[in-house]
Amino acid sequence: MKEKNNNESYDMKDLNIQTDFSFDDELYNIKESLKQQVNDQIEDEQNTSMEDDGFNTNNMPNLDDYPKKKKKYTGLKIFIGILTFIILFASFLIFTKPGNRLITKLLANYISSSVNKDDPTTPDINEQEEVSEYDWNTREIVGRKEDYVTNILLVGIEEIFGGRNTDTMIIASINTRDNTVQLASLMRDSYVSVPGWKSTKLNAAYAHGGIELLRDTIESNYKIHLDGYVSVNFDSFEKIIDLLGGVEIQLGAKEANYLNTTNYISNKAYRNVKEGINLLNGNQALGYCRVRKVPTYDGVNNDFGRTLRQRRLLNAIFEKYKNQGIIQLVNTTNTCLGYVTTNLSTGQIEKLLNAMLEINVSTIGMKSIPIEGAYEAPKRYENTTWPILLDWDANIIDLYKSVYGDTDEEALNHLSTIKTTLQ
Repeated sequence: MKEKNNNESYDMKDLNIQTDFSFDDELYNIKESLKQQVNDQIEDEQNTSMEDDGFNTNNMPNLDDYPKKKKKYTGLKIFIGILTFIILFASFLIFTKPGNRLITKLLANYISSSVNKDDPTTPDINEQEEVSEYDWNTREIVGRKEDYVTNILLVGIEEIFGGRNTDTMIIASINTRDNTVQLASLMRDSYVSVPGWKSTKLNAAYAHGGIELLRDTIESNYKIHLDGYVSVNFDSFEKIIDLLGGVEIQLGAKEANYLNTTNYISNKAYRNVKEGINLLNGNQALGYCRVRKVPTYDGVNNDFGRTLRQRRLLNAIFEKYKNQGIIQLVNTTNTCLGYVTTNLSTGQIEKLLNAMLEINVSTIGMKSIPIEGAYEAPKRYENTTWPILLDWDANIIDLYKSVYGDTDEEALNHLSTIKTTLQ
């Protein structure tokens, strides 16, 4: 055959190479040779095993006589190997700290991508950075901050006639040193100093400056640092309760009568609650947590009664949520995340998930600020009707004790050194 360069084409007749053998015969010979090598290897391994056990391998039949058994045996070994790997990997994920961290990292990324991010300019955390170094909008830390405590502001937003008010404000504190989770309700009628504006009720801060002014107001008055926030509006709140299948709430006779005869339960068809334990749907639960003009079943009235109802409802949601099966839990979480708005970074969410796993939370501590005996409630003060005037030192010391695990002396010392000037 003539030599040709790479740019030339070959004529088909040039490919009629003359050989001394049949191509089909050669393939057959190669296949038989490989088959013989495999059989020899299997027979050697089998003979070695038999000889170790005292058997005469010369009397053993050829393994070619049992091809199906060999295939079944090999398939069983593969299945057992895969199953063992799955069990070991699952054990690694469930029972080891590195495995738990891997799960929480994946879950944190999923949560972060599923929730609504209210502030796209909020910086995320580099994987190598500690979450404790994170500053909300890169500002200087205001109020008390400890590495072992993460404080998240939970906000319930009510939208009426175009206005947006914060009907619910709760500080959720996760303490990894003392393994505690605390919910502290802040009374919306608390009389506070609003930075850059004036002194008024706490719930006015959000209406005048959004979430950042509300944050600055809480930090400068309550002298506690907030690491981030999570908010939900009331329409979404109803949907979350319904998605859980309702929540069990105990009602007193006065509460039940009030809910059935007012418009707090907006859908008239649902104004059928009774004294005792009720399975409330979303519309009923929303009405329940807004009531303040009648006492709770155990006699707590006014705004204190309302915040107590809010905490009880959150606890009921927590109990219903944690008792779901794994498949239902995944579906519920996937839907609920779409109703939530937050500025928490992926790194912060991961840290919180790890903390919750280590703490193994079964109960949540609950309180309201102001505490009993450390406030006044005049009819009018500085042109504001029915404000709640706090004894700030007494309330902050009590807050430090529950959130940070301080003694009275430690709380007092921390309070005297906190920097409260906003930058």
